[in-house]
Amino acid sequence: MDAKTPRTDAGPLKDLSVAFNSPSTYLGDVEGDMIGVLVSSAADLALIVENGEVKDIAISDSGLAGEGFADRWRGMRWIDTVTVESRPKIEEMLNSDSAPRRWRQVNHPSDSALDVPVKYIAVRIGPENRFVVLGRDLRAMSILQQRLVEAHQDLERDYARLRYMEARYRMVFDASSDPLLILDLATMVIKSANPGAARLLSSSPRALEGKAIGDLVHSESALAALTGEVNATGSGRVNRIQLATGETVDLEATAFREERAARLMVKLVSDPARADGLAGGTGFSELLEELPDGFAVVDADQRLISMNSAFRDLMKVAGRSAGVGADVGEFLGRSGTDLNVLFSTLKKNGVLRNFATVMRDRFGSEEPVEVSAVAMTVADKDVFGLSVRSIARRLSTGPDLSQQLPSHAGQFTELVGRVPLKDIVRESTLLIEKLCIEAALEITANNRASAAEMLGLSRQGLYSKLKRSGLNSNDT
Repeated sequence: MDAKTPRTDAGPLKDLSVAFNSPSTYLGDVEGDMIGVLVSSAADLALIVENGEVKDIAISDSGLAGEGFADRWRGMRWIDTVTVESRPKIEEMLNSDSAPRRWRQVNHPSDSALDVPVKYIAVRIGPENRFVVLGRDLRAMSILQQRLVEAHQDLERDYARLRYMEARYRMVFDASSDPLLILDLATMVIKSANPGAARLLSSSPRALEGKAIGDLVHSESALAALTGEVNATGSGRVNRIQLATGETVDLEATAFREERAARLMVKLVSDPARADGLAGGTGFSELLEELPDGFAVVDADQRLISMNSAFRDLMKVAGRSAGVGADVGEFLGRSGTDLNVLFSTLKKNGVLRNFATVMRDRFGSEEPVEVSAVAMTVADKDVFGLSVRSIARRLSTGPDLSQQLPSHAGQFTELVGRVPLKDIVRESTLLIEKLCIEAALEITANNRASAAEMLGLSRQGLYSKLKRSGLNSNDT
């Protein structure tokens, strides 16, 4: 079927192309040179092919001209200028007398890595086996098609990543032990509820969707206060608010944006752990809360029951109940070994003093601390009180691994207990590596190629190590 012939699912339609009525009347006296100009102007590439051989060639496209086709193709068989899979198309164009003629795309091998795609149409002229072949360069279209394919693949990858992220979010949301609600901040209508919230509200997650939070609580004024605090600061909290089920809870809310709308994540704390329940007095509880050193109460499973504001500052969390129920090992200790030593000593002796370790916040940053702890039994349950003090400002200035290598074993032992072994080994290795590179560059007068050969590295490997060690400012 002709490329110009429209087609539908029902089959080809009538050819709508229009030909000259009297070409011989108006073009019969045109000279050959002028015809050559017309032919070469009508296409990016024009060939005169006789008996399958390229007799002449005209190229108007500068990009094609740069490929050197004009010099190579004259005198060659046209079929020998294309790739193997394109040869049947050339044979069809030269041997077919059927009308209407149609454009065929073929590929020409090139000096570059990619073939050159050209779309041809061959027109027989005269009684002899002679053709005028018009060609259009398809490289620009091929590049656009490739970009379209790459854009489509990028979109598919983005969609897949979004689906995986949504699945992870849903899994974490549903598996959370905390009752959680997602609300629309403008209307305070529930958009999503996890199973914990559904159990607390004596409903199902799907049944809660679309309900207003005001229908589930007895205090509209508390909700208004919570909304005002969230609008002002991005988060808020109201204490001891009664649900429609009769249970009293605390509400902790955090605002975020989703699909150009403001959302609110609300946690329902049904039995917030409080330090005063273990301390035995309101005044003592207030003192612990304002204590400048971090203080936390941990149960026998090493999970946080309560903590004061200084401990929350070390964790980088907000809200009195934030972090409650979390494993203390997520925030305290270089490794599980530290906590095993700490709690085994507490269980054996009942008390621990000045235990050196590190405190990690929720972003992964570490700070050296000292821990003093005591073991107690409250309401027939074993609990541990941990007092955590930052010692970052009073650490002794020992040997700096980034500046000098310890000269004897005593300097290494000074680091043990304050710096993990893997950090000592890594920093020592980096320092030795930096010293060797500096020596090699000095010996070779900063010739990096010679320095790489001397060190047994590739040049790329040397550049990578120079960048890592901060020595890449001196360019050769």
